Amino acid sequence: MTQNYVADDIKVLEGLEAVRKRPGMYIGSTSKSGLNHLVFEVVDNAIDEAMAGYCTDVDVIIDKDNIVSVSDNGRGIPIDIHKEKGLPAVEVVMTTLHAGGKFEGKGYKISGGLHGVGVSVVNALAEWLKVDVRRDGKQYIQTYHRGVGKKLIGETTDYAPADRGTIITFKPDATIFEEVDFTAEVVDHRLRELAFLNKGVRIRFRDLRDDDALVDVTYQFEGGIVSYVEHINENKEPLFTPPIYLKNERDEYEVEISIQYVNDYYDEQLVSFANNIRTREGGTHVAGFRTALTRVMNNFARKYELIKDKNEVLTGNDLREGLSAVISVKLRNPQFEGQTKTKLGNSEVKGIVDSMVDEGLSNFVETNPKVAKAIINKALIAQRVREATRKAQELARRKSSLESTTLPGKLADCSDRNPANCEIFLVEGDSAGGSAKQGRDRNFQAILPLRGKVLNVEKARLDKILANEEIRNLITAIGPEVISGLRETTFDLDADAPSISADVANAAVLAKLRYHKVVIMTDADVDGAHIRTLLLTFFFRHAREMIEAGALYIAQPPLYLVKKGSTKRYVYNDKQLDELLTEIGRENVGIQRYKGLGEMNPDQLWETTMDPEKRTLLQVTLEDGESADEIFSILMGSKVEPRKEFIEKYGKTVRWIDV
Repeated sequence: MTQNYVADDIKVLEGLEAVRKRPGMYIGSTSKSGLNHLVFEVVDNAIDEAMAGYCTDVDVIIDKDNIVSVSDNGRGIPIDIHKEKGLPAVEVVMTTLHAGGKFEGKGYKISGGLHGVGVSVVNALAEWLKVDVRRDGKQYIQTYHRGVGKKLIGETTDYAPADRGTIITFKPDATIFEEVDFTAEVVDHRLRELAFLNKGVRIRFRDLRDDDALVDVTYQFEGGIVSYVEHINENKEPLFTPPIYLKNERDEYEVEISIQYVNDYYDEQLVSFANNIRTREGGTHVAGFRTALTRVMNNFARKYELIKDKNEVLTGNDLREGLSAVISVKLRNPQFEGQTKTKLGNSEVKGIVDSMVDEGLSNFVETNPKVAKAIINKALIAQRVREATRKAQELARRKSSLESTTLPGKLADCSDRNPANCEIFLVEGDSAGGSAKQGRDRNFQAILPLRGKVLNVEKARLDKILANEEIRNLITAIGPEVISGLRETTFDLDADAPSISADVANAAVLAKLRYHKVVIMTDADVDGAHIRTLLLTFFFRHAREMIEAGALYIAQPPLYLVKKGSTKRYVYNDKQLDELLTEIGRENVGIQRYKGLGEMNPDQLWETTMDPEKRTLLQVTLEDGESADEIFSILMGSKVEPRKEFIEKYGKTVRWIDV
């Protein structure tokens, strides 16, 4: 290592070179999420035109070779010469960070792409990009290669003045991204989301990559976020209809909120936005809403003596059980935490939203007392359950008896007491549990056999869940403090609590776990998949923070053992089996199909599924909680018809998992 540190060691990255050098700083990562983010950055610019009142139609196409085209009928990016740069304005926008019409409030009063790096970052991370501007009856085209552009082609074909807008077409750079295959489902979900948030705007999405599975959908919702809430609750039974809708404007702030409660559903589904940007970690607008909701409903309950005890109070958790809500705020100068914009930080927004919701919701409950009383009654039931679970809490806590081998749920614990080193395997049945116990490394691997198929928690309240022996043993084993409803202290955003980062929150969750890896290990068959789904439903509904902290995994046991001569190969699905037999030939081959983990010898189970040096674990992540909520409601909920439609649509589709 050199001891000299001189001026020549200072590297100055010019133009978009910094983006290509450190792309994660601008789009979060170079994985699939960062790749899909490129589409969103371009679409957000088109939506900004819509919010400004100049755009009614947006078209998004993913073509073969993952070439993306986004077009709008807005004003078109300016093409006149920028005074400071001496370049066409469109070239400044495409090649200069922090350049755009969103800083002074002249081009856009409200926008999502406030940081001004969006489309220039897309340009920097694209193998090539073409911008086609149509305005003032003329067409202007410019092309770029990895952020370096050719000069603007001058006025070309004449167009009618009404035929205006911008078309941006690009191909992601394969030297930057880990893979360049866009996820159609993720793009589709975001476009539908934007259509909900921008009432009346038509958004068309086409995926033309697969001739056998072409996608062509158009979204346009005149009901706006009310339609959004109805969509969220499409497969649930609403407590009342239509959803509550609140809208107010104050100074340079606009607040839109839609609320609806559902029966027989005990989770909260809250989706929040700031300037159309999804704030997955919430922020001050969510805190303001929750504070006002709790206060208004408690005031109503006291006024009409729905709460008998003057000292009794409905908590935020009570009032959010079964709540579906969409919060959309628009403001001139949003302060997001990071370029990926996952949390709104404007301190003044909390008070503004609080005040607006207080006024609007108070007026609503006074004029709609039946709806208000239904909400209060639901919250009172939740309160009684909360008190009952407090007593059950001690049953789920780790006691000194957990240190022995005669543990609840037949848990075979590990000897290491550092949770960061430990992992627990959740297996189906005593037979599989026996093989796993013999095959494991006792130092850091614990085994918890579960008897039969666990309770479907989608249809059960927490008190019933805690009455189930298998679920109780599971909670006891992993640590009750990560289970919603069983925490000694709950971080409540109703309070003026300090903002905490996702990393800090995840570390706090891991600190409550007895094992930092919780591994679902079920048979590689249909029954095993069902049990895995039941467990995933439990963790999603009642330990979502554990998923967000990255502590939940799925083991990948083999389905077949293939022997030919002196060689043996483990195969994980039918597709891999067919490929292997094609490779080695189908003659003189011995194939053993494992009906369950219990049929595997302990050494085989260790070698294929439990050995950290050889195994494959799938980490469960939560990229889109709203879509996951929809799927769990369909597959595990009480309504039969949506599940039937889902099975009829996808039941014959074979989805291979490459491991």
